[in-house]
Amino acid sequence: MPRSLWKGTLSFGLVTIPVQLFSATESKTPSFNQLRESDHSRISYTRVAKADGQEVAYDDIVKGYEYARDHYVVFTKDELDSMRPASSRSIEIEQFVPLEQIDPIYFDRTYYLAPEPSGAKAYGLLAEAMGDGGSVAVCRITLRDKEYLATLRLLPARPGADGEEASGPLFVLETMHWPDEIRAFDLRDLDIDEIPQPRDNEVEMAKQLIASLTEDFDATQYHDTYRERVLEAVEAKVEGEDITVTEEAEDEAPVVDLMAALRQSVERAEERRQQEAS
Repeated sequence: MPRSLWKGTLSFGLVTIPVQLFSATESKTPSFNQLRESDHSRISYTRVAKADGQEVAYDDIVKGYEYARDHYVVFTKDELDSMRPASSRSIEIEQFVPLEQIDPIYFDRTYYLAPEPSGAKAYGLLAEAMGDGGSVAVCRITLRDKEYLATLRLLPARPGADGEEASGPLFVLETMHWPDEIRAFDLRDLDIDEIPQPRDNEVEMAKQLIASLTEDFDATQYHDTYRERVLEAVEAKVEGEDITVTEEAEDEAPVVDLMAALRQSVERAEERRQQEAS
């Protein structure tokens, strides 16, 4: 049985649904440990005070906020707990909005939101009500001492873990960045004051290239080639084989003739499509 990350309630008006949160994704990026070169022993890290380099026991550590350089105000656990928002144990739906109105830049992490057995009926009712609306619910949740704005949406029909039809509807909760966490960015910061206006024939050729590359999305056709190479190299090293180090490819020269590059790109895209069709 999967382990829940959070348990609480989902509030929909006066309807309260006991729910639990599960991670919907996992990182499979290969990780490397730091080792001492001479004997490959693991490197450990200790908590030390910068003032004197002395190791500090966990029980002697307090939390402080730096309000000015090297000046802190210290908070006790009770003081921090007293400031926790209500969303630390409850997810309250605040409004419903069309999903297309939310820029994807706001989305952070994805979780499954499942009902406790006692809340299955109310959970199914909300799923049925939201199923045809095309909207997502906007709510708040607190995870690891941070409050997040979040969206709640119903997953489309999907197979279950055993490949058969799923047992029922399932909500996905996606935490979001707050508006003031989105960094402002302007090309003028890079000394680019103006984007040159493309010619009409270049735009038409670019549209033709886009049309040549447009197809239905299938996530299964994409895979992490870096991870595959690392795991192949690990297996080879375990077997005592040598790893061939390849030189990095040189950077491609900047495009001089934009129209010629577009035309060649369209031809390549059409050739690839014909090969896949055959």
